[in-house]
Amino acid sequence: MKNKKKSFYFDDYTESAFIEVSKPNIIKVSLNRVTFLSFIFFSLIIIFGIKIIYLSLSSEKNVFNNITKEEFLEKRRDIVDRNGSILATNVILYNVGVRPKLLKEKEKKNLLIKLSLLFPELDLDKIKNKLNKKDFFWIDKRLTPEEKDQFWLMGNKALVFDRKQSRIYPQQNLFSHILGQTDDMNSGISGVEKFFDENLEREDKINLPLKLTLDSNLQHLIRSELLKAEKDFHNIGSGAILMDVEEGKILSLVSLPDYDLNKRVSIDDSNFTNKITLDVYEFGSVFKTFTVAAGLEYKLIKSNTIFKNLKNTLTCDKYTISEHDKLPKNLSVEQILVRSSNIGAVRIAQKIGIEKYKSFLNKLGLFDTINFDLEEIGTPIPFNWGKCKLATSSYGHGITTTPLQLARAYAILGNGGYKIKPTILETNKNFLKEKEQIISNKTSSTINSMLRKVVSLDEGTAKFANIDGFDVGGKTGTAQKYNSNAKRNTFVSLFPASKPKYVLLVILDEPKPAPNFVYDMPPSQKFPNGYKHKGEMRNTSGWNTVVVAGKIIEKIGPILAINNLEASAKF
Repeated sequence: MKNKKKSFYFDDYTESAFIEVSKPNIIKVSLNRVTFLSFIFFSLIIIFGIKIIYLSLSSEKNVFNNITKEEFLEKRRDIVDRNGSILATNVILYNVGVRPKLLKEKEKKNLLIKLSLLFPELDLDKIKNKLNKKDFFWIDKRLTPEEKDQFWLMGNKALVFDRKQSRIYPQQNLFSHILGQTDDMNSGISGVEKFFDENLEREDKINLPLKLTLDSNLQHLIRSELLKAEKDFHNIGSGAILMDVEEGKILSLVSLPDYDLNKRVSIDDSNFTNKITLDVYEFGSVFKTFTVAAGLEYKLIKSNTIFKNLKNTLTCDKYTISEHDKLPKNLSVEQILVRSSNIGAVRIAQKIGIEKYKSFLNKLGLFDTINFDLEEIGTPIPFNWGKCKLATSSYGHGITTTPLQLARAYAILGNGGYKIKPTILETNKNFLKEKEQIISNKTSSTINSMLRKVVSLDEGTAKFANIDGFDVGGKTGTAQKYNSNAKRNTFVSLFPASKPKYVLLVILDEPKPAPNFVYDMPPSQKFPNGYKHKGEMRNTSGWNTVVVAGKIIEKIGPILAINNLEASAKF
């Protein structure tokens, strides 16, 4: 059998032929992959780029904790003075805390070292103790963004940051006793912040500031003079109030010592209370003005009525009443007020009688708790009337009220006898339509004339307030504090006396004699040895409080005059 051999073969493809056939598919697949990856890559770049730009242009976000949107933060209206200067406003501040459980012992030591270097004012011993005992505590509060960043740059995982709206007071100490404070929840806890708390939180008025009658410029000048007085007369405290006598608008209210509202410290010392609205005092001879005014109003005396044979002392029960200086035996009503005669005041009060005198003082609102725009309000101490109480009350002893009520009473006497309501809230209310006259114009005019002579005459007790060009009238008061030889001195002034526009009350608490102080007299008056005097050892009101009030009026007078010109130009 013929052996047949079968054979077969493959078509052989050259290398070049293979390449020519396969290359287009490979290139197509590679290009698709590259295009896809490039798309993903550039998309991510664009996304992150947009995010970075957004974060850089948007307002700061809290990246430390849950993000708190601005609209959910508590807001509070600004407080401004009558010129629009900001007294209280909101800012974003930060609290920084720590979670000790997230730290090892070595990390706790490192944290303390960094804190000691960056924040030496912190109480490190207290922080160290809390690190070992607490699960969480605040290291510091009310930090500015810059201060917060110092903590954040420490890069410590245990630090916690809380972003919140907080209240700040750009004027610091200037209005501390009036504005009061807010708590950590931004709610009012004292002063204007508390009294007008609901008003300040009204959403419909959030962009409209609460406007006060106070003037920052006047407040600064008056406070500065009171601080100077502490150096000259070494008193332990002081206060002043400046008020418009027609509308009751308070332009300045100062009480020293004061404190920085931004520091949020608890003030327990009674020296830090509001001396003008809260404290209740005996005021001494400033009450003689009311005694004389009551006698005039009831037509029991005239300014030229002579009281004869005035003794230098008299007794009532176990008390002895005496004059502060040797005075003539015969004095007119005007001289009794100008020379501040205690015995003369007693004789006038005895002529008036208890019921009429009490009724007159009640008209002036000296005994009730005053309705005012703060909760920090004092209540005069009640007492039982009698012959001896009538006698001592006539010259301001054994009878109390607040400085705010005393200033209001003088304003009523000065403005023609019209009742007013003191206020620190600026409104568009027309006070002229609500005037209620409680004392006659004649009594008011006569009293203003007498008060001017207390300042202008040589025998008057307030010569140092006779500032040229301001027509100042007023009355001094020196009262001895309870169970003490220390004094509390007062001077209440009205100016211009011919038609009073303002009342200024100044108090110095426990002033000391000032033998090194040089007393200056205006050219219109002088001491026996010239215009200057030194070595004085008396510390009654005429030798300190009057001096301070005169300097205040000299400083604030031009500002008030300009404001009056601006007001008159509107009519």
